[in-house]
Amino acid sequence: MNLKALQKITYGLYIVCSVQGDKLNGQIANTVMQVASEPPAIAISINKHNLTHEFITGSKVFSASILCQDTPMTFIGRFGFRSGRDLDKLEGVDYKTGSTLAPIVTENTVAYLEARIIHEVDVNTHTLFIGELVNADIVSEETCMSYDYYHEIKRGKTPVNAPNYIKT
Repeated sequence: MNLKALQKITYGLYIVCSVQGDKLNGQIANTVMQVASEPPAIAISINKHNLTHEFITGSKVFSASILCQDTPMTFIGRFGFRSGRDLDKLEGVDYKTGSTLAPIVTENTVAYLEARIIHEVDVNTHTLFIGELVNADIVSEETCMSYDYYHEIKRGKTPVNAPNYIKT
């Protein structure tokens, strides 16, 4: 079986954030999708070892900021290759607090989605969180970053905790 065929599935690049008490955290994610239209619902896939997973499990809310194609690699690296256990990822980053109290990153963002969890699905290393949309807006008309663009043009890597990581 050629697992590289899975890399041909199209993805975007997002920052998924949540809140736990007075603490905020966010991470890069490539798995965000609309799963229903009425009422609108989205799903995200988050590794169980990530701090963001802990925050979402506790608060039952999350936001997803859709990144623009021109997002700098240093910005992506801040959210994708560092742990919120070691630093405040949102320090110095433009964000606002959403209606669910989850942070919404507005820097390098084309649009954002905010949701309350309605269902969780255990998928071994990850949890698929399904959330009913409570807020959404367009921030800019820039081109959205695809995961393919991230890899091919920006030469980005896939972190071990990503749902589409393939051991080579």
